[in-house]
Order: sequence, then structure tokens, then C-alpha cells
Amino acid sequence: MKSLRTLLQGLLVVPVLALGVSAIVPASATYAADCDTSNLNISTGADCAQGDNTQSDLFGPTGIFKTITNVLLFIIGAVAVIMLIIGGIRYTISGGDSGAVTSAKNTILYAVVGIIVAVLAYAIVNFVLTSFVPAS
Repeated sequence: MKSLRTLLQGLLVVPVLALGVSAIVPASATYAADCDTSNLNISTGADCAQGDNTQSDLFGPTGIFKTITNVLLFIIGAVAVIMLIIGGIRYTISGGDSGAVTSAKNTILYAVVGIIVAVLAYAIVNFVLTSFVPAS
């Protein structure tokens, strides 16, 4: 029963992350500036579908990778802080039960490890983006 509950909680995170990232990342399909939508045929439709030949900025301080990394780091940090609070509450209300105390301590430990992993991942992504991607 507990593993089913954990699985369902994990599955609920996926749509939240997908919706959060899709709200931040701009759509890549853009119409050409000279696209006339009132008189479309196959040729003009193909020309309009090509877009306005502007490249999306994948790297750099305003790039998509940086935006996605910042959003995911924020989400991971928020979840880790919430788990720290839940672990502290569970530790406080354990009432001396050794099983509950151990479970609460594990929750706190895993939350701290999650924060450390998130910060290291952020540092690695920033290092890679600033070191290996040429400045434009």
C-alpha cells in the first residue's frame, strides 16, 4: 500500500514539471513576418511554416537550458524544503517511537541530500554552459 502511494505521488510530479517547463519555454514555431494568412495555398503555407529564420537562444544567460535549469532547481529546492519541514514535524510528533524517529531522520537526511545534489547539478550546468559554449 505504501509503495503504491509513493508511486502515485511520483506520477503526480511528472505533469507538474511538464506544465511548469512548457509555460516557461517559448514556442519554437513562429510565423514569418510577411506571412499573409488570408490567402494561403500550399506554397505560401510552406513558406509560413518555415518561420522568420531567427534562431532560438539555447545557450547563454537567457537560453532555454539556463531557464529550464533555473525552474527545475527552484522546484527541487521547494520540494526539499517542504520535505525538511515534514521530517521535522514527523520527528516532533514521533513520541519516542524508535521506528517513527528513524523514519523522520531518514526523511530529513534525504531532503538534505536532495538539496546538495540540486546545488551541485546547478553548479555543473553553469560550469559547462560558461566553459564550453562560446560567448556570442
